[in-house]
Amino acid sequence: MEAPQPMDRLLIGDVGYGKTEVAVRAAFKAVMDGKQVAVLVPTTVLAQQHLLTFQQRLAAFPVEVAMLSRFCSPKEQKAVVERLGAGRADMVIGTHRLLQKDVEFKDLGLLVVDEEHRFGVRHKEWLKQMRQQIDVLTMTATPIPRTLNMALSGVRDMSTIDTPPEERLPIRTQVVPYDEALIRRAILRELNRNGQVYFVHNRVQGIQQIAQRLQKIVPEASIAIGHGQMDEEKLSKVMLDFAGGRYDVLVCTTIIESGLDIPNVNTIIINHADRLGLAQLYQLRGRVGRSTVQAYAYLLHSRHLRLSDVARRRLEAILEASELGAGFGIAMRDLEIRGAGEILGVEQHGHIAAIGFELYARLLAQAVNELKAAGTDAESLEPEVRTPPLIELPLQAYLPEEYVPEEGLRIKIYQRLASMTSEQELEDTRRELEDRFGLLPAAAEDLLYVLRMRILAEQAGVRAIGRENHNLVLKLDADAQEKARSIASHFGRRAWVGRGQMWLAMRPEDGDWRVVLEALLLRLGGRKGSEAERVEN
Repeated sequence: MEAPQPMDRLLIGDVGYGKTEVAVRAAFKAVMDGKQVAVLVPTTVLAQQHLLTFQQRLAAFPVEVAMLSRFCSPKEQKAVVERLGAGRADMVIGTHRLLQKDVEFKDLGLLVVDEEHRFGVRHKEWLKQMRQQIDVLTMTATPIPRTLNMALSGVRDMSTIDTPPEERLPIRTQVVPYDEALIRRAILRELNRNGQVYFVHNRVQGIQQIAQRLQKIVPEASIAIGHGQMDEEKLSKVMLDFAGGRYDVLVCTTIIESGLDIPNVNTIIINHADRLGLAQLYQLRGRVGRSTVQAYAYLLHSRHLRLSDVARRRLEAILEASELGAGFGIAMRDLEIRGAGEILGVEQHGHIAAIGFELYARLLAQAVNELKAAGTDAESLEPEVRTPPLIELPLQAYLPEEYVPEEGLRIKIYQRLASMTSEQELEDTRRELEDRFGLLPAAAEDLLYVLRMRILAEQAGVRAIGRENHNLVLKLDADAQEKARSIASHFGRRAWVGRGQMWLAMRPEDGDWRVVLEALLLRLGGRKGSEAERVEN
């Protein structure tokens, strides 16, 4: 915040890890420096909760904290807007009401966006346009793909909170078909330990019938209903009564998704979980398990409808990410499943089909580095991003299914191998694979060989390698062609260089062509050794 350029930082921390505490301290620092603070939240319920939190934490200091949401009457809203414009209100916590044109600040210094994934691109960009020189702190447990991609590629700064609160337990999660017997057992178990339950049904239409059905399943429980279309005063009263322990079960929509903190609620049942997004599911599950008590989450789907492929992958991801601090991993899976979206557009997700995500990310990283290095010597810029050398050799190069049986693990190993840029990394991976799965089969050996040839080709200025009949064919950069002519002269008529290519005819007495190719690339790369000398001989 003290840097000369405005801060634009993404703070990723799991639910209940203390992001709000960071926001309170950042806001306090801004106010002590004479600036105003705006905290943007997605729901009125969360705005009310943040207001109480900020007021309690800052009670000992001369700081005025105001709120703008539909819980405030028009008269109260007008008074808050006037105080902000005159500079008499130091902080304001608000919903989308903060984005309306009548809201002006005397000297806004910090904008905090809580639960960033609940806002659209236009909202967030418009806020930044309000004032070009304000610091922006964006907080979320599960950033949307576009935001995460911007942070990973360096367009935005990123911090993560990895340490869980003391004595926090992972939430036990089950993905199961709708089962009334299971629902009854789950609710009764929670009531028997004097706890409370969320039952999420994300359809206002029919929520009354769901509550009535639950009352028949568990007549012992007192049940309340909460959703965003209720009258403000009634919704506020229901939420406060539930937080105070007057009800056992709250049947609600995803209005509870964002930041709600009631430590006594330690069981959540999500109906039609397959219809919700990955970040939504993770946020909803994070409403429980906020104390030292073991929490439970039940993700229900229809018994009679087949899950779509994307829904199945979402539910698998949420089930896998049951350990503490899994929010970042969830966001990465979301990025994989839905794609990275547009940096300069408004799409928050989507695949870059034209060039592929890996090349897109490399091009973006290069552009970011060039912008960061603007004003420095041209030599400090990263070199032009190039596609890796194309290797087309008659080899069966892959990880056999019987060697690495788990499909997800095989894909992760492939991704790791594809990103390697040094022989040492390959050698370390070879040792790791042999340690975990045993000696490499022939196909895996060929895979590591091909990857090593790609690394050597990159170092030698070779853009492509192939085999045509008994000839090795290398496509060369302009800089590599002179060295290739020098090497070709040792082979007489068996080798020639021209039109950006080098051809080498193989003979039976040359032995394994793979050894010859490796030695040839070593020599083209300017490296000496027994294999390189064998080529010259």
